[in-house]
Amino acid sequence: MNEIFPDIKTAVLRLSTDKPVRKTPYQVKGVFIKKHASEPITPMLDGTYRKKFSYPRVQVKILNEQIYIIGIKEGVEPVLSIPDKIKELDFGNITFTINEFEEKTSKQQFTLSGSVVEYSFLTPWAALNHVTGKKYRATSFKKKVSYLNKLLGINLIFLAKEMGVPIEKGIYTKVEVPNLHPKSIDDNKWKSFKGNFKTNIILPNYIGLGNGVTRGYGTISGLFDISTVVFDKELDKEDRDDMDLVLPDDLNKKRQKIKDKKPMEKSLKKEKSHKRVHKQRSKQSLRLKKNFYKKNRNYAKSKRILSEDFDVIVDGNIIASEKVNDVQDDQRFNTEKHHKKQHKF
Repeated sequence: MNEIFPDIKTAVLRLSTDKPVRKTPYQVKGVFIKKHASEPITPMLDGTYRKKFSYPRVQVKILNEQIYIIGIKEGVEPVLSIPDKIKELDFGNITFTINEFEEKTSKQQFTLSGSVVEYSFLTPWAALNHVTGKKYRATSFKKKVSYLNKLLGINLIFLAKEMGVPIEKGIYTKVEVPNLHPKSIDDNKWKSFKGNFKTNIILPNYIGLGNGVTRGYGTISGLFDISTVVFDKELDKEDRDDMDLVLPDDLNKKRQKIKDKKPMEKSLKKEKSHKRVHKQRSKQSLRLKKNFYKKNRNYAKSKRILSEDFDVIVDGNIIASEKVNDVQDDQRFNTEKHHKKQHKF
């Protein structure tokens, strides 16, 4: 192995239960949050570390009606502590007895490889959100694959940086999907693909890529034997000819665009909000004036009513912004508040 890469560990824990598991990752995480709040794994699932880690260190997947729990770096020890303390999962309407735990740990993950490795998406890869979806639709058919290659590459570079892996020379990617027309999934209108991809970085099995990682989307599995992978060399020219090279600068440019866009969006939203409030206030004022003349009420009383009505409008805006915050938080990590609203145990 190349000594310049940190020794990043990962763990996969498969729970063999007494009956098939037909639950969502959210529901499984909800059981840990409610029934096993004191366990080391729970803070990794309930949103405690969402400000510290941009990429979740513990992920839950449901594959072939079995529960898989993946620990990455800081999440390894909490995941490996589960078998000693948890023997069943009580969902309220059904309880699963855990008959057996199957553990597998790996080292030197997120290491650049000197040979091409291939992965398969076990669950739909939610590659496109409302922003990238528009850009993808506007991209010519011949360049759509390259667009997806770049999108995946930026995701992998972000992930490598998050783990402290040096990727100055970039990452090569090649997406292989049977159909370039994505399918809509989830309420967020994400667009997804099925298929495989090739790259030159070693990734842990069962981690998620793209949007909706905490919902189980974009789960990957390696299609290669790690013992055959070559390290300590660069990719041969013939291996990388049909692949796209994505550099760290591509990630930095994307971040800068997002950073530049946010103040503009806030300014536009603020301007629209002021116009909307002004319009509503004008309508309220006009209506109140008409009522005043019709009912011969004194001006002081009508002024007080206007003030009260305006306060209601302001409160309405505050409530709306809280809903937006809930959606944004849902897209990052899970919180106990979310689980209480979405799942009853």
